[in-house]
Amino acid sequence: MALELKGVSKSVDGMVHIHPTDLTLEKGTMNVLLGPTLSGKTSLMRLMAGLDVPTEGTVHWEGQDVTGMRVQDRKIAMVYQQFINYPSMTVFENIASPLKLMGKSSSEIKAAVLKAADLMQLTPMLQRKPLELSGGQQQRCALARALVKDAGLVLLDEPLANLDYKLREELRVEIPKIFEEAGSIFVYATTEPEEALLLGGNTAALWEGRVRQFDLTPRVYRQPTDATTARVFSDPPMNFLKVSKAGSKITFGDDRSTDATGPMSALADGRYVAGFRPNHVEIKAHTETALAFDTKLIVTELTGSETFVHLDHDGQKWVGLIHGVHDLKLGAALQVFIDPSHVYIFNENGDLVAPASYALAA
Repeated sequence: MALELKGVSKSVDGMVHIHPTDLTLEKGTMNVLLGPTLSGKTSLMRLMAGLDVPTEGTVHWEGQDVTGMRVQDRKIAMVYQQFINYPSMTVFENIASPLKLMGKSSSEIKAAVLKAADLMQLTPMLQRKPLELSGGQQQRCALARALVKDAGLVLLDEPLANLDYKLREELRVEIPKIFEEAGSIFVYATTEPEEALLLGGNTAALWEGRVRQFDLTPRVYRQPTDATTARVFSDPPMNFLKVSKAGSKITFGDDRSTDATGPMSALADGRYVAGFRPNHVEIKAHTETALAFDTKLIVTELTGSETFVHLDHDGQKWVGLIHGVHDLKLGAALQVFIDPSHVYIFNENGDLVAPASYALAA
């Protein structure tokens, strides 16, 4: 069982929402659509579901072209960011509602509801009304109603975005376990790279209506095919710096050079762009080969256990994520360090030409 998009695109009033896309999602997989707001995640989901018809291309389900099939005739379930429950019904009745519409028997309904409620840890609450539940429990109820349909395709459009931090963390852990048991194709849209990493499975990195890369989630994170994917899969976004390669040396900016080791050693002489993630910016050198850069501290943000530092390096804006809480003076000079093993190299068109050596070893 697979869902296939073949050359699917979508335009509205001459504006392209989804550029031509080929994508295959296999049975029993978790597939994350990762990208910023307006990158095309919801538009792509609507095409998968049949809520919208593609301008060009076809959608195939289990080998059958379902491009023109009504959404009511497809075995799909969808949960939105704004979860919906019927307030006058109990939790049991909410979960059972799609099964009643399908004409299932009372015994089949009871068995399916109890199984879904157990998966979602809702068993003690089956006789309560949704408004008697917490926000996380209400979202669990909506998810259980989607799962009980035994749909082959389950679409989750930022389902945890409106929950508080603690509830999001709990459900992020639970959801992959639930999906693994269900055996359907799951598609989960999010703007958060950390959420994609926690969910695992596969990730499609979206940018301006294009799927830039689709692969196993750890591979997309560690070996992005281009600078745009690297930017999407980093929060805050990846930092960049112009570099050049000459012989056995690679020079960062105008005056910081190091030996071109690992993947960088195979590069032809020329100009490139280096990329490094905020969590690899350090204010103390931890290796002998670390490169030092002079920056100016613009803003600091404390998260409790970590400090975000916003930096200016020769007019370029960088962000660093430093472990611990630090007493740093705004506007002051700050020297930061980058380990060359954490550096990705892209050509001037943005294509990856040398992954960070640490990523290859992971």
